[in-house]
Amino acid sequence: MSRTIPFYFDFISPYAYFAAVQLEPWLEKLEADVSIRYVPILFAGTLNHWGHKGPAEIPPKREFTYKDSIRHATSLGLKLKFPPAHPFNPLLALRVATALEGDELQAKAILDLFHAAWRDGLDLTNPEVLGQRLAGIGVGNPQGVLEKCSDPAVKQALRQQTEDAVASGVFGVPTFLIDGELFWGCDQFDFMEDCLLGRDPIQDYPSNIGSHPVGASRLG
Repeated sequence: MSRTIPFYFDFISPYAYFAAVQLEPWLEKLEADVSIRYVPILFAGTLNHWGHKGPAEIPPKREFTYKDSIRHATSLGLKLKFPPAHPFNPLLALRVATALEGDELQAKAILDLFHAAWRDGLDLTNPEVLGQRLAGIGVGNPQGVLEKCSDPAVKQALRQQTEDAVASGVFGVPTFLIDGELFWGCDQFDFMEDCLLGRDPIQDYPSNIGSHPVGASRLG
């Protein structure tokens, strides 16, 4: 039976980049009929909903994240070059990805925009950069795609995708969702495979993890 897994991402996250570059190799060796649905969401929207800070908003965590990204990139055989500034506003790039919904080049465009930000160190807030990258992979009428990003329908689609993700329990990026189970991070592929093939150890755990009692709270 064919399965479709949503991949929730935001270009602002280097970890979403590391997940994106692993997707095709993982699918090729996976012993299951699986496809990926690319779902751009606004990471800041998840932070606002759940009331927590992003890694770059905590100074020591920000520095750790950058160092950790270099380590991850090296382990994956990637050359990492940070974008000109980080965090940056990913809204336009996310709208581009949303505007390409249904286009056969959407997945290729998304991966190339990730490369633009995290391999080539380019500014995804710059419409010219986005247009050049779209043209470079053969997207027809890149200017038309950029103009479509001002369409209220595209803006609403991105908002709705973010709200739907939050409603599914998504609290960060990258996240994959399989049969109601969240897999968060760029290191979840083995666990996802186990879930798809019926080997997830969670199914044999003797109690409902979600109902485990809370013994203390820092909020009082």
